[in-house]
Amino acid sequence: MSMALEIQRKPSQRIHVGGLALGDGAPIRVQSMTNTPTADVAATLEQIARLRRAGCELVRVAVPDEEAVAALPAIKAGAGMPVIADIHFDYRLAVAAAKNGADGLRINPGNIGAAWKVAEVVAAAKDHDCAIRVGVNAGSLEKDLLKKHGHATAAAMVESALAHLDHLASLGFTNVKASIKASDVPRTVEAYRMLSARTDVPLHLGVTEAGGRLAGTVKSSIGIGLILADGIGDTLRVSLTGDPVPEMRVAWEILRSLNIRARGPEIISCPTCGRTRIDLAAIADQVEEELAFMTAPVKVAVMGCVVNGPGEAREADVGIAGGQGQGILFRKGKLVAKVPEADLLRVLVEEARDLERAYLEGRKKAAD
Repeated sequence: MSMALEIQRKPSQRIHVGGLALGDGAPIRVQSMTNTPTADVAATLEQIARLRRAGCELVRVAVPDEEAVAALPAIKAGAGMPVIADIHFDYRLAVAAAKNGADGLRINPGNIGAAWKVAEVVAAAKDHDCAIRVGVNAGSLEKDLLKKHGHATAAAMVESALAHLDHLASLGFTNVKASIKASDVPRTVEAYRMLSARTDVPLHLGVTEAGGRLAGTVKSSIGIGLILADGIGDTLRVSLTGDPVPEMRVAWEILRSLNIRARGPEIISCPTCGRTRIDLAAIADQVEEELAFMTAPVKVAVMGCVVNGPGEAREADVGIAGGQGQGILFRKGKLVAKVPEADLLRVLVEEARDLERAYLEGRKKAAD
């Protein structure tokens, strides 16, 4: 008997970042951050376009100086998604970013400075319909909290976040979300669980400074996955060192694995063993590359032998099971052809794209 994981999402407030709804049952949104110099509009928009194609729904850009602020109108105009300005230390940059069209501000009120400076930022956000994320990181916690708690504990992070949220609430500002990140999984998970029990503002999930492609994927998947499985979270970002585009694949696979949201192909492939008689590793890698920018949630099986291969391929929307120099092709549970090994990649990709076309046509008809 199937024992599906039932995730009950914790209710949260509804806010908007640009035209995108967050919280209160809205889909959990996938976010990333550019690593180009924000003042270089062309390079930043090129990276945003690749992120958007890979499934990004909100994008954050660093705003460290006036040149970056000046670039915001052009970036917003070309981004095709809400743009969030990442601000630290200088409240004037946050005020200017709101005036220049940022849909959201990510600030750490603890390093913005005096209460009146935070009030100035809030006033600008109100005037320009700009959301604010209170972003607390273990690495930049206030000195008084570090002294009180001994180090950047989960409790210290939660105390910081709640104080800042209370401050914004006292200023009559409600278009707010929060994040509370550490670079290790246990502390991050504990902090989000504690914060979620104390507030119903939408929460943005992530494990900060998670690392490179492998370590960052593992830490983010476990940390974000555990939090999501508790029903906590309204947006997320997988943090990987380097080009941010690969973050999208990991983020969507996390959501798919928990049956929360699906986007693009789910590719399953066997680890290979001594029974494999085709170059399965090369085929699987090429299938992932060829289908990387598909949007339809098509399940594709790339299997290497006759033991589990036919069963897994039959369960997929489209799949192959390898044999000696050839493979068998399944579509929607039915064996449709035997295919020479040299043609397996081409045939499998064509079948997957046919299914995507049918899926997109179906969605278009439903919307008309």
